[in-house]
This record gives sequence, C-alpha cells and structure tokens, in this order.
Amino acid sequence: MPTTETSAEEALREAWALLLDRSDQIADTITLTLFERDHELWERIGPEFRADVRSSTRQHIRRGLQILSGLAEEESGPEANAVELWRETGRRRARQGVPLELLLNAYNLGARTLWEALVGRVSGDPSIGVDDQVLLLAGRSVWTTLDVQNTVIIDAYNRESSRMQRQDLQREQGVLDNLIDGRGADPGYAEEARSTLGIGADDSVACVAVIQERGDLADVLGPAEDRLDRLEIVARWHVRSGVHYGLLSGNLPDEGGLVELFASHVPGRTGVAMSTDGVAGFAAAFQLACRAAESVPRGVRQVVALSDRLPEVLLAGSPQVAPRLLAETLAPVMAQPKAQAEVLLDTLEALLRHDGSPTHAATELYCHRNTVIYRMKQVEQLTGRSLADPRDKMLLGLALMARPRG
Repeated sequence: MPTTETSAEEALREAWALLLDRSDQIADTITLTLFERDHELWERIGPEFRADVRSSTRQHIRRGLQILSGLAEEESGPEANAVELWRETGRRRARQGVPLELLLNAYNLGARTLWEALVGRVSGDPSIGVDDQVLLLAGRSVWTTLDVQNTVIIDAYNRESSRMQRQDLQREQGVLDNLIDGRGADPGYAEEARSTLGIGADDSVACVAVIQERGDLADVLGPAEDRLDRLEIVARWHVRSGVHYGLLSGNLPDEGGLVELFASHVPGRTGVAMSTDGVAGFAAAFQLACRAAESVPRGVRQVVALSDRLPEVLLAGSPQVAPRLLAETLAPVMAQPKAQAEVLLDTLEALLRHDGSPTHAATELYCHRNTVIYRMKQVEQLTGRSLADPRDKMLLGLALMARPRG
C-alpha cells in the first residue's frame, strides 16, 4: 500500500509534468526577461551569443522539468546528466566572459519563473486538483535544485576561469621569453606580441630587472603595483635565470620617474631601462636593466636607472677590462694594509665627488683640509696619476666603480 510520502511525491511529479508542453514558452519568457533587464550588456555581446543563451535556456528548462516530473531516463542517470549540463554551461559562460553574477542571476530568475508558471497553471485550472501542500513541496524542490545548480556552476565557472588565467599567463610568459631572446626584432612577431600583451602602438616600453636575494617578490612589489595601476601602467612579470623582470608599458615617465615609483618599496637590487625601440628593443632593455641592477652592491636594496649607471654598465659589459683597469690605476693603493687602503680610497671618492676640491672633501669626511691634501698626494704617488689631469681623473673614477666590494 503506498505511503502518504509516496503519494505526495507522485502528486509532485504529476504537477511538474503539467508544464512539459510549455517548457519552450517558459524558457523564452526567461530569456526575454534577461535581455530586457540588462539590455545594453546583451546588445554588446551580440546576436550569436543571444541565440546561444536562448537555446541553452530551453535545454535547461526542458531537462529540469523532465527530472522534476520523473520522466527522465532513470538508466542514464538523469541527475548526473543534469549536473554535467550545468557544469558545461558554467565552463562555456566563463570562456565567453559572462560575469558569474549575471549567470547566477539567470538561474535564480529561471527557478522563480518556473515556480510562477506552475502556480499559474494550477490556479488557472481548478480541475487539476493540486493542493497547497503539493505546491509547497514543488517550491521547495525548485529552490533545493537551485542551490545544487549554483554550487555546480560556481565550481565549474571558477575552475574554467583559473584554467584560462593559467593559459593566458603561460602565453604571456612565453611571449616575454621570446622577446628576451630577441624575437621582437621580427616585425610580424612584434605585432603578435603587442596584441598578446595588450600593448598599444604608441605605448612606451621599459624593463625593470630585480635581483632578489631573499623574500617574496610579490609581497614587496604590491605597493609599487598599486602606484603603477593608478598611472595606468601595465606590468607583466616573469623570471629568467633567477632574475625577476617586468615589461612595463603605457604612458611611461622617464627612467628617473620609474625609479621614484619603486624607490619606497625596493624589492632588491633593481635596474630600470627604457626600450628605445618599443617591443622590438625589449631584449636590449632587459640586458641593460640587469647590468644596472648588478651595479648595486650585494645585500643593498636599491633601484637605479640605466641612465645614471652607464659607466658601471659599460664596465660590466666588458669584464676583461676591469682587472686591467685596476692593475693600471688602484692596484698599488689596494695593496696597502686594509685600513689604510680604505681610508685612501674613501678620500679619493670624496675628492672625485667634489671635482678634486680638498676643502669640500674635508667637510664631507669630517677631517682637516691638510689631511685630505696629504692623502691625495699619497694616492697620486702610489698610482702615478694626477687629479689635475682630466683623463687620469676619469680612469680613477672608473677604477673605483670596477673595484670589488664587500
């Protein structure tokens, strides 16, 4: 003998079956309401997508009513088929760029419209004999199903969005690698790279290279990224041979301006170099930014512009020159006892900063002018160079830059 619960379930399935012949009409009502509610958005999306939404909505309503009325094929697993339909919809809408909120709103609208259609069908024909208890059960089943739908759709949508983001990131990083390898010199590839990275034809391009000894780069770069966003500067980051680098594009300030953007939160030894030839010149900008970063002493967090480090970069670009330069200039000074050598080298640096003036150098070093003069004569005697000779001054200055630190 059937139980009351079984009878209620059968009555519930029979009630939903009343809407099967109206499934397309109900679906079209839902679709029309969606289009009217967000008219401008759907107009931008285009007619092909609107047709896809109409077809998909019909499929969902038809499948939903078949399940609710118990007419879906039991052997094929109707719930599983419905779940897969929801998953595929979530994945497809993510690929189409439909906002998740809009998608969930559509499902909420569908559930409400379906419920209202059932109430209207029953109210319009008293002979049907569906009582309030059955309607209550019907409403509960709709909203329970909606909860499951939303859970499945959100999961599928987010998974697909994450997959697409990974693909986009991999594609961007592949382009950055190719630019570093010099493929930007090919006009065809340069155009492809600009398209992939979203770089305008008139956008300036620069490279920021970070040599980071420790810590999480993302934590340090956060504040700088915020400032870049406010200036509508786009930065795309990647790693090459242990160097974190970013391609910056947009209406960029000069190198000094970029240094200021990173100065308050320096991620490590950092170099900035503008690309003089846009995307095509990014490989050269990367190499020069790396050389500029390498000119910063180890253990020091500082950001420097290529334009302010050209002598150091020139020396770094010719590693065989530095030992010879030191041998021809500062080697005798560096051969002195360490404490004495450091005093003489510090004095030489101060003199060069003040264009050879013992008075100004003495003020900086907090010592007497005569002491500076004495040390200067020691340096000149040991090196055989004169600070009165412009060429000797240039060589001594370059040698100071080339000497090993630490």
